Amino acid sequence: MAYRIDGRLPRLVYAQASPHSRGGTSLFDAGTITAANARDFQSEDSVLQEAERGLIDAGFTVLSRARATLNIAAPPEVYERYFETTLVTIEREVIEPGAVDLRRTRTFLDTAKADLPGFISTRGLPAGVFLEGVALEQPATTLRGVGPVPKLSYWHLTTDMVAEYLGARAVHERGITGRGVRLTMVDTGWEEHPYFTDRGQRGTVIAGPGTFDPEIDEDGHGTSESANAFAVAPGIDFTMVKSLDVNLLGSFTTAALQEPRPQIISMSLEYHRKTLPLSAIDQVLSVAVSLAVADGIVVVCAGGNGHYAFPAQHPDVIAVGGVHRTKGGELRASDYASAFTSALYPHRSVPDVCGLVGMRPGGTYILLPTPRGSTVDQELARDPYPIGDDTTPGDGWAVLSGTSASAPQVAGVCALLLEAADSVLSPSEVRRLLAESALPVDRGRSNRDTGGLSAHEGATGAGLVRADEAVRLLLSQQGGQGSQPVVRPT
Repeated sequence: MAYRIDGRLPRLVYAQASPHSRGGTSLFDAGTITAANARDFQSEDSVLQEAERGLIDAGFTVLSRARATLNIAAPPEVYERYFETTLVTIEREVIEPGAVDLRRTRTFLDTAKADLPGFISTRGLPAGVFLEGVALEQPATTLRGVGPVPKLSYWHLTTDMVAEYLGARAVHERGITGRGVRLTMVDTGWEEHPYFTDRGQRGTVIAGPGTFDPEIDEDGHGTSESANAFAVAPGIDFTMVKSLDVNLLGSFTTAALQEPRPQIISMSLEYHRKTLPLSAIDQVLSVAVSLAVADGIVVVCAGGNGHYAFPAQHPDVIAVGGVHRTKGGELRASDYASAFTSALYPHRSVPDVCGLVGMRPGGTYILLPTPRGSTVDQELARDPYPIGDDTTPGDGWAVLSGTSASAPQVAGVCALLLEAADSVLSPSEVRRLLAESALPVDRGRSNRDTGGLSAHEGATGAGLVRADEAVRLLLSQQGGQGSQPVVRPT
């Protein structure tokens, strides 16, 4: 039920304004948008400039400019006055951060008479001269698990074990580490934890629209999950775009439009979308993802922890699920990770492939660094294992997983492939190599919140990614080098 309570409207509202598309059809009226037609929904520079001037004159702050949209922010009353509308709040149940027992509600914004969820129409308004509509941002979810640290009395993985069990260590021994491959994550931020500096691993942080203090990761999620990418591909040229959960799309477009352009974008923040219609912001995100893939960027997204994650469902994205490896080496589908057939796109199943993920109730599985005193560091200390963290708040470590861990693991494998290739690999070629070389998993079931699929029903997609097999397959197809060692100069 929609309702208006002045005190609950945020001080600042983020949105994506869409200038008229050069193809003549509004992206809000389009059907499925993929890399094949995404360029039709770009806007001409002159139209973007006119829209930017008009919005600034109306009192909006233009945070960033993408090829199809302008990321804007303003107090609620500016939206209501300029677009002659009324903003309302809607409470929706979300799974946060990912387990069935952690459901709660969050406040979404909409308009009182929206034809499309989260949509502001410009029809009949002065703004309609240059805008085809506005998409209100919605809260995104960080797909983390919950769990303990250092003095651990239970089975867990270290990042070295992640590299070993995904076959990455064998690739490193051949001199392939992802060196120089530009991998960008969109997450809560990144700090130079001693874990990284001790290994000579460095990164650059870009403040996404609306964020501050790029040297600080207040939440800790981004710092923790980046260790999964470095474990698999320690040589990457790493960038973190720090994102607000209420302005996710602004951060994704910032990542996609970096110069030089990233080769891989890994994202473990997501929207939850089970059924049609797509909301206005989902449709804009479809354009952004499709344009990135059309530019040759490999986009890797977490498939969800009981969520119907979006944009993981998008057909151009590599959607990542979870496989659990036991202490005895048995592989089974993680009952913490999502698996489902998308209702948004015909014949689209999630996941495509899997990384390593823990089991319910909290996905407590991989020992990872986190900024001391961050939200992750503090919250995981509240409860005993397996719900919480048996360690002291502020120690700078956490044990967690979820598909937010497996997505950067798979992104790391993509980096190894891009370095090993003797020519440019397209996103579709990378996806094919991952799937054809994955290790099938025939046991276990996925998260029951998305149907509890068995392994035979697609719980793990093509299976667990294997970096060594993927690189071997690539080299054999590029010239029969699969059985020969490849040593890169240091």
